[in-house]
Amino acid sequence: MRWNLGYWYPWQVTILGLGPVWQSANGAARARAAEALDAGGAGAFGLSEKDHGADIYSSDLVLTPDGAGGYRATGSKYYIGNGNCARTVSVFGRIDGVEGPDQYVFFYADSAHPNYHVVKNVVPSQMFVAEFRLEDYPVREQDILHTGAEAFSAALNTVNIGKFNLCFGGIGMATHSLYEAITHAHNRILYGHPVTDFPHVRREFVEAYARLAGMKLFSGRAVDYFRSASPEDRRYLLYNPITKMKVTTEARKVIGLVADVVAAKGFEADTYLAMAKNDVDGLPKLEGTVAVNLALIAKFMPAYLFSPQEYPPVPTRDYAADDGFLFRQGPARGLSKIRFHDWKPAYEKASRIPNVACFTEQARLLVRLLAEATPDEAQQADLDFGLALTELFTLVVYGQLILEQAELTGIEDDLVDQLFAVLVQDFSVAAVDLHGKPSSTDKQQELALAAVRKPIVDDERFARVWEQVRALSGAYEMNP
Repeated sequence: MRWNLGYWYPWQVTILGLGPVWQSANGAARARAAEALDAGGAGAFGLSEKDHGADIYSSDLVLTPDGAGGYRATGSKYYIGNGNCARTVSVFGRIDGVEGPDQYVFFYADSAHPNYHVVKNVVPSQMFVAEFRLEDYPVREQDILHTGAEAFSAALNTVNIGKFNLCFGGIGMATHSLYEAITHAHNRILYGHPVTDFPHVRREFVEAYARLAGMKLFSGRAVDYFRSASPEDRRYLLYNPITKMKVTTEARKVIGLVADVVAAKGFEADTYLAMAKNDVDGLPKLEGTVAVNLALIAKFMPAYLFSPQEYPPVPTRDYAADDGFLFRQGPARGLSKIRFHDWKPAYEKASRIPNVACFTEQARLLVRLLAEATPDEAQQADLDFGLALTELFTLVVYGQLILEQAELTGIEDDLVDQLFAVLVQDFSVAAVDLHGKPSSTDKQQELALAAVRKPIVDDERFARVWEQVRALSGAYEMNP
């Protein structure tokens, strides 16, 4: 049997559905959800709507007081995984006639209730991503999970928990695809030579391998900050959207690179790659869009780059522990007040590595651009310009955590150098993109082009990293 993302998805959205329940002070609801899980039931996260997406300010699912201390809920939810069968459905709505934050509510619903109507599956796949509608659905006091601003925070905090693992879905798919591709290509003879003798094939494999290493290093370190978080240390709120946006888009690049190498083989029914190419495109979009996460990341840019704060060192967190804060994250506000440790020491400690030094020059030019050619009010309101700028910023954060994890885990300099050769190239592409934005000023264009660099070339280093990739041929093969 070929296991694809369709088998993982029901578990993924069950975690989301349970998030508001786990975070609730409603003990009866938590016990009900535990009983449903024990019986094999799934969960669903009833947040997004057809006309508003995940814009929870504009929910059209309305609760009307029933005069007996409860409510009647009417409205639709759209793109809800497991929405056809979940016995635990956390539904977000608003109370009719109430204004401001007090109008929001999360409540517990059950897809087996007669007033819960499944409209259809909105995707053409084995996954059931439902549109469902509640018609005069009874919401009792014991069904209420959160009200007011707490309900709003529960929605965002659930996403912090439940969608963090998208990065590991991408890592697994990319790793499996790389193993399959190198085994095929290295053992296929073309014009009297193994396919991997061709220089462009080696380049694509080495780039894929380096990008995959970066994905693993960043995500592993992001886990440490997530599990070590507290009300006084919320740095995870920057690192989490990067795992959801950057790591998943890197997975697409890795799979795209190895798919280019194996060509027609990647469409065959007996390959994992055929499924991965189809599934991986969904990972960055399961959190809305890349733009949603970039816009969130942008909120942290001034504090991260210009206002560092001292923190105790964060250890590697790969052991079992009670990570209770994840279910008591508190109000989802105050992002501009979050501070970060200084990003520069991680780069300075690795300055012996040529491409790290090159990338550090690029990062410093981004700081100069923001300080000497600060985006004006109109540019700050220009989402297109802002997203291009945030892409550059994201690369700096991405590189910092990669370097921290590389030091902690003893990754050799050759691989780090090859990885940063890729990041230097990516930074240059993003800088050219910023330069070309309609609203960019002359000074911004000058500094953007000044950040364009060619990665430091080292044929011997490349050959050593290639040997690491070549050694993966035949190392893993999926059972038929």
